Amino acid sequence: MDPQSSPTVSQPGRGRHRAAQRPVLTGIARAATGQAGAVAGRGAVIAAAGSGVLLSLIAAPAQAATVTQVGTALTGEPVQGALNTADLNALTAQARETVAGSGVVAVAPHAELKVESSAVSVVSAAENEAYQAERAAEAEAEAAAQRRASVVSIAMRYLGVPYVWGGTTPAGFDCSGFTSYVYAQVGIDLPRTSSEQRYAGTVVSWSDALPGDLIWSPGHIAIYAGDGMQIEAPVPGKSVRYTSIWQSGPTFIRLG
Repeated sequence: MDPQSSPTVSQPGRGRHRAAQRPVLTGIARAATGQAGAVAGRGAVIAAAGSGVLLSLIAAPAQAATVTQVGTALTGEPVQGALNTADLNALTAQARETVAGSGVVAVAPHAELKVESSAVSVVSAAENEAYQAERAAEAEAEAAAQRRASVVSIAMRYLGVPYVWGGTTPAGFDCSGFTSYVYAQVGIDLPRTSSEQRYAGTVVSWSDALPGDLIWSPGHIAIYAGDGMQIEAPVPGKSVRYTSIWQSGPTFIRLG
């Protein structure tokens, strides 16, 4: 055959292939590698040129992902490169600032929580009322005992004050003026005369009498000091004194 007219036989050739390219997301991961140190602790958006894909890196400072974590999440394989020491130190400082500003209370690992419980009793309204009344009575009895003790102490301060008929001050006392003055200092107001003071409180027996009670006899009033003793402004020409009970059949009167 004429070589010029013979058909041209095409030699098998290799087809042209597009150069293998790493996935677009791999490029994004690489871009993230260069930017991760700068955006750690701040929200950032990286755009892959021409891909129309946006990668958002938004993380709290204490939870910012590392470059390797970002690359692995996007490509399925670790990305070469990591944050340098300065970047890691910056992340650590930011994490400390976040914890310090969050108001979190740290508890030692060995701390123990103990809860104490106590028995709870339920009472009726009537029982509670009786209990409260009992407590109030006890409190009043204690306060009255303190007042009586104060009466004796105060009365002893005026030993030696002269008896003055109608006297009601430390310049001079008569019997009822003396008792009125002393009791007034513990908040108890007494009538002016001994006959009126006879009915100012509750009569008690001599055996039940307590220091601070009044001792009345016709025309006279004094303060019981205990152990058969009394404090009184006796008669003209005498002074306030601490003496044994001399009255025959006295009446003991408890105040308050």
